[in-house]
Amino acid sequence: MREYGSNIILPSLDNLFSSEQERQDAKLEKIQILPLSELHPFEGHPFQVRDDEEMDKMVDSVKEYGVMTPAIVRPRRDGGYEIVAGHRRCHASQRAGVDTMPCIVRELDDDTAIILMVDSNCQREHILPSEKAKAYQMKLEAIKRQGRRSDLTSSQVGTKLRADECVAQGSGESRNQVQRYIRLNNLTPDLMQLVDDGRLKTTPAVELSYLTPEEQEEFLSYMEEEGCTPSLSQAQKLKAASKESVLTKDKIHGIMSARSPSVKPREPQLTIAVSKVERYFPKGCTSEQMESTILKLLENYYRKRQDYER
Repeated sequence: MREYGSNIILPSLDNLFSSEQERQDAKLEKIQILPLSELHPFEGHPFQVRDDEEMDKMVDSVKEYGVMTPAIVRPRRDGGYEIVAGHRRCHASQRAGVDTMPCIVRELDDDTAIILMVDSNCQREHILPSEKAKAYQMKLEAIKRQGRRSDLTSSQVGTKLRADECVAQGSGESRNQVQRYIRLNNLTPDLMQLVDDGRLKTTPAVELSYLTPEEQEEFLSYMEEEGCTPSLSQAQKLKAASKESVLTKDKIHGIMSARSPSVKPREPQLTIAVSKVERYFPKGCTSEQMESTILKLLENYYRKRQDYER
């Protein structure tokens, strides 16, 4: 038999002597003004902080209005805080000569911090392909690790989304596009730089990522010597040759120099300077008229020759 009143939970003294509004306010995240000296970049942060025109505008804004949107940081074991979102704002503050910045401090595990860091940066307008490649890879691995944690998953939820689909949802890109960007991480640094510079298109670059590092270096040397870049079709042929372990220097040259069947070879041209034939034509005769007359004379010559040979 249950004892009367055994399940009664008495409120704490804080709840007894505080209003509902105060209790709700206590649950809200507080903005703290932290010294920049206590803020440290996120380990392995894939996004560059560039001193470009966009950064110059941000610096001017910080000087005039301060940092309008607080950064998100998390406590570090070694002291200070790790920036999860707000690296560019921190750099702009440093350039503006400001010593502090508004921040929201959150207790985040590594995987949750990675996902938040990637999502907060992927909506920016100017992101290099190499930045997306590294960021999507980091988020993909974080989501996979979370999926293996029993405290974050439940069979009652139903079929879970694939990890790359989760990455795609947060980035606004298709799953296939996310996979292509992640594949770019297999490029050598020099080829990746060509992609960032816009000198090598992303789609053929994905095919080149299947080449071994040595083959990629060999192909890069060919590109620099010949001043060329591969089409998608050529990159696919290079990938196939690599898979068969026959991608030699001669094979690269053969693939890159082969003409497309749909492109007709250029006909040899015969050019005769007007100065060499103009004395045979009336004054004021145009080059088109000269060409027409020459062709007619050659036609008559051909016919007479045919008659003679008979």
